[in-house]
Amino acid sequence: MGNRFSCKTKSNHNGSKSSRRFGGGNRSQRKLQSDEELLHMQALSLAIQHHQSSQRFEGSMSRRIGSTSSRRRSNPISDPTLTNPKQQKQSPEFLENLETKKVVLIHGEGFGAWCWYKTIALLEESGMLPTAFDLTGSGIDLKDTNNKISKAIFLCGTMVSDGQKPFDVFAEELGSAELFMKESKFLIYGNGKDNPPTGFMFEKQQMRGLYFNQSPTKDIALAMVSVRPIPLGPIMQTLSLSKEKYGTGRRFYIQTLDDHALSPDIQEKLVRENPPEGVFKIKGSDHCPFFSKPQSLHKILLEIAQIA
Repeated sequence: MGNRFSCKTKSNHNGSKSSRRFGGGNRSQRKLQSDEELLHMQALSLAIQHHQSSQRFEGSMSRRIGSTSSRRRSNPISDPTLTNPKQQKQSPEFLENLETKKVVLIHGEGFGAWCWYKTIALLEESGMLPTAFDLTGSGIDLKDTNNKISKAIFLCGTMVSDGQKPFDVFAEELGSAELFMKESKFLIYGNGKDNPPTGFMFEKQQMRGLYFNQSPTKDIALAMVSVRPIPLGPIMQTLSLSKEKYGTGRRFYIQTLDDHALSPDIQEKLVRENPPEGVFKIKGSDHCPFFSKPQSLHKILLEIAQIA
């Protein structure tokens, strides 16, 4: 339902993997878990090899900087249709002038660190230091970050205001949260039918139409074996966002203009009601621009990194 980035200030970062426990299962269940992880890693490895060998540049991209911020920028983005990969690499001067080279990539609900493989490859080729990790209950690995965030980038995400639930963004299309919890056929009851639902997951065919309507077939295949149910708790929780903390953070928003999961109209409403410092647009992108428009997304990330 949305993705986030953060650019991190220059400080030591000692990310550590947390231990994973598989409770109560027998040996065959643990073997199944291991086989699934192996399949995931093989699919990701093949996807990375395919992307690095193809070096394809796609689509056109436009951008708009928010008019409500005192830190507006209007520098044009370089031509996204360049066909020479060598021209995409940034000069040493570009890297030396950056406040930070670190970029943290945070996936949306149901996804995992695996979805950023194209973006990671492009950022590393430019000399940046990207890190992607799995949120709790997502992907196959967990890491922790404790550094200060200098810029937060919402990628077609639910950028809500204080007192809202992330689910409120979808109320016009899905109805109230109470109605969804009672009637949705996609709910998952992890604690049994007698208890409240714990998550939901769309059928694969619906996921293709909602999330991947412009994504390459191989990336869709990777997603189909990797996505996990979306936990209900985080998106149903009313957020308390203070002006002193959340209100002073530097926020940027990237809109995806062929998004069937979070429509362009809803994205426009989000940035209008809760204006970020800057707004960028990617033409022809579905809800997963890291698959459908990786080059355009890459260019925007580099431009935001350069904004002082």
